[in-house]
Amino acid sequence: MSHSPADLLVTGCTVLVHDDQERIAFAPDAAIVVRDGRIESVGGAAEVAATGPAALEHIDARGQVALPGLVNCHTHAPMVALRGLAEDLPTEEWFNDVVWPVESNLTEKDVELGARLACAEMIRAGVTCFADHYFSMDTVAAVVAECGIRAHLGEAYFSSQGPQGREKSLEFALRHRGTADGRITTALAPHAPYTVTDADLAATARLALEHGLPVHLHAAENRDQTDTSLARHGLTPVEVLDRAGLLATDLLIAHGTGIIDRDLPVLERASGRTAVATAPRGYLKFAWPDTTPIRALRALGIPVGLATDGAASNNSLDVWESMALTSLIQKSTESDPRWLTSRQALHHATLQSARAVGLGDSIGSIAPGRRADIILVDLTGPHTRPVHDLAATLVHSARSADVRTTIVDGRVLMRDRELLTLDVPAVVRELEDRLPALVDQSHGRRIQEYDT
Repeated sequence: MSHSPADLLVTGCTVLVHDDQERIAFAPDAAIVVRDGRIESVGGAAEVAATGPAALEHIDARGQVALPGLVNCHTHAPMVALRGLAEDLPTEEWFNDVVWPVESNLTEKDVELGARLACAEMIRAGVTCFADHYFSMDTVAAVVAECGIRAHLGEAYFSSQGPQGREKSLEFALRHRGTADGRITTALAPHAPYTVTDADLAATARLALEHGLPVHLHAAENRDQTDTSLARHGLTPVEVLDRAGLLATDLLIAHGTGIIDRDLPVLERASGRTAVATAPRGYLKFAWPDTTPIRALRALGIPVGLATDGAASNNSLDVWESMALTSLIQKSTESDPRWLTSRQALHHATLQSARAVGLGDSIGSIAPGRRADIILVDLTGPHTRPVHDLAATLVHSARSADVRTTIVDGRVLMRDRELLTLDVPAVVRELEDRLPALVDQSHGRRIQEYDT
């Protein structure tokens, strides 16, 4: 251990740690030492105080719990600009009558303002990393670099854009991977099997393997898509991905509520690293009959990360809420109160989410050598007392508003609820001015057709 001062010392907190079996445990009265963006040590506060490194910055976190920063494994951050615009609609009308016509108005400035607002919302809710799949992603990457959050970014494309959509996605992924001091990782981002042709999916798989890039897409989002795919092609969406070679890549599938039993052996045979992101609030809102089959996927060793989807369908980017809903909906779906437990929900929110976005070796737990993505949660409020079971308190009683401090790569982005890297009032003022032009649908265009 170096004797020069550490960059950051967090003391007095209870720390969520994973043991060597990946079970969740809590270490009371602990101290976390951070140096050069990494966690140098996690130990007893008294022992660190006695021997301990001086630090350039010290946070007294008594009464708080330190968790690995949450990961939003699938979202469309700039869509916060459309929050509450398309309400109480079935999926097809939601896309065709509102979202896709409005998205044809998007300018880079709209995307920038939406991304700023989204990053502010996520940092305040304890999200330290998000996987994004959208348009004008150069703009989103610039916002990520500036505000200090971590992100896994892909430039989305439809086959209706012609070959240049796919080429732009590849070019973005190669140009931005490893940027923002390593906080940005990238993926190829075909939209979905129902908007991207088999030939484009196969070309994407080849490019991913050739360039060592992962792929992030929507697939088997709901049961209707699976039924339509079977009627049209004799294959489920997962089988379509397999035929295209995408299950040989590192693949992140968004939603998967339409994954059925015949898909499970296909996923189990996959030679790449497959993961699924679940965003349960939107499924409830669209009245989809099923949810992500987490139990079946976990039995195959497929990580299921937590997500919110875009705020146009989910109305928030609150992964904390996704964690509680995932636990509750799984209990209801499986008719088993023992699945998913609070500890399992915390595992999905931390290590499994980190794995889902390909960062399982660097984030997702508070341990020496990991990147210092840490959030401090205040459990002194009346709604979180008393604490009989800390995991249950965190999942079912605490709220994202209880996050006091958010740290990414050792840099404090929010301290005591104050955002340090983003000016929300200025963003909101500018966004409000742009809304009339953004929501105008009189042009009669839409960027795509939803027809599954």
